[in-house]
Amino acid sequence: RFDGTPLFPERIAYTVNYDLSPAEAQLYNAVTDYVREEFNRADQLSGERRNTVGFALTILQRRLASSPEAIYQSLKRRREKLENRLGEERIDHRAVKFAIQVHDDYDDDDFLASELEEFEKLVLDQATASQTIVELKAEIATLKRLERMANEVRMGGEDRKWDELSRLLQDNENMFGAEGFREKLIIFTEHRDTLRYLVHKIRSLLGDDEAVVTIHGGLMRTERRRVQELFTQEKNVRILVATDAAGEGINLQRAHLMINYDLPWNPNRIEQRFGRIHRIGQTEVCHLWNLVANETREGMVFQRLLEKLERAREALQGKVFDVLGNITFDNKSLRQLLIEAVRYGNDPSVKARLYNVLDEALDHDTFRKLIEQHALTKETMDIRQVIAIREDMERMEARRLQPFFIESFFMAAFTGLGGKIQPREKGRYEVTFVPFAIRNRDLQIGFGEPVLPRYERVCFDKAYCYVQGQALASLLAPGHPLLEATIDLVRERGADVLKRGLHR
Repeated sequence: RFDGTPLFPERIAYTVNYDLSPAEAQLYNAVTDYVREEFNRADQLSGERRNTVGFALTILQRRLASSPEAIYQSLKRRREKLENRLGEERIDHRAVKFAIQVHDDYDDDDFLASELEEFEKLVLDQATASQTIVELKAEIATLKRLERMANEVRMGGEDRKWDELSRLLQDNENMFGAEGFREKLIIFTEHRDTLRYLVHKIRSLLGDDEAVVTIHGGLMRTERRRVQELFTQEKNVRILVATDAAGEGINLQRAHLMINYDLPWNPNRIEQRFGRIHRIGQTEVCHLWNLVANETREGMVFQRLLEKLERAREALQGKVFDVLGNITFDNKSLRQLLIEAVRYGNDPSVKARLYNVLDEALDHDTFRKLIEQHALTKETMDIRQVIAIREDMERMEARRLQPFFIESFFMAAFTGLGGKIQPREKGRYEVTFVPFAIRNRDLQIGFGEPVLPRYERVCFDKAYCYVQGQALASLLAPGHPLLEATIDLVRERGADVLKRGLHR
């Protein structure tokens, strides 16, 4: 701020490690072996089909780490779907081509979280490396065995991860305010099966059904808004259990406590989640707990990752969370690194190499450079440019109905923030790239519909929205989410740059 006080409060993250029970460990190893074997079979397939099967297997592995309920339901649905395919007696044809394909350049940042939930379910239910009836029968038999194991763990009530969450909810002093009342808390999971499971367990623990509300991809946007209002305004509503759909246009800064029950394989999602509570206007220190299972292949990567993040946070004052989505690991994504750990993590040489990659990617110098790039420096938008854009903004707001001023402001601000826009037909443009910072800003301010990664046609004058013989163009006018998110981001970043300039 201009008075020198920080725009954001401190962020503190904790890693909560836990051990699997013997039965859970046995199930983990059995399902992971199935995933590894199917990956090996998928390697023999052609491009897009190999990608699709590999994608399905990563979903299964993530659901294994989520909860006994999630892996049981996932195995059950997958087995039922594959049995249906077997019964159709068209395996030779259907195994060659899926209705859904995952391409080499797949990036889940291109999906809204609610869309991603449905996409993952469809892929998991139908993608298989089996190419003959014999192979498919063998895979179904394996799934039946794993399903029985998962159900035994589920019905036996063994869930060390839930035990750890239960202890956090009951015993951690940060969960309670000065007067002993429970603070508002957000718990993130990746899977709806786990969400339903947690809601039941938490309501039973608290003895109050109304204290817990949920947001997931199956809710309409208006319903998510209603739940947001309940969570932020109702005194008796203390806990929100949510999937990443809660990051789509929802403002949750009424809370300052968050638990990642499941850790996403995409660092951008972690950054987005923390951004739900850590934003301008938040006055409390924000606390985040990450639950990680010991002696699991994903766990070893996440533990190292979170350990390095904590060390960097102490040295760089918490700014590491702003650049999580920009980190690469020896030119690989975190998802690729985790797949490698799942497939080959038992090999000591692979494990050592993965640790080395993590250490190099997460050292202080790397973080410092990323943080400098993230800030609005001379190389991106200097003070004179910010002042010019602010003047455009003031003119635009003074003449809100005049398209010329909106266009002038947007072109300068959007490209200054890294966006790409190019002319199409007369008076129309194509937005070919919307930077993550702008899309993430929309998630923070929660304005209307979500900002999309790209727009085929936009215009600034409503006369060009409808042109005979051409596709409809979106009108970039006050109220459009892309314009509003850009304005909001320029306001914040411009204030920061001006502040630094005034103190030179």
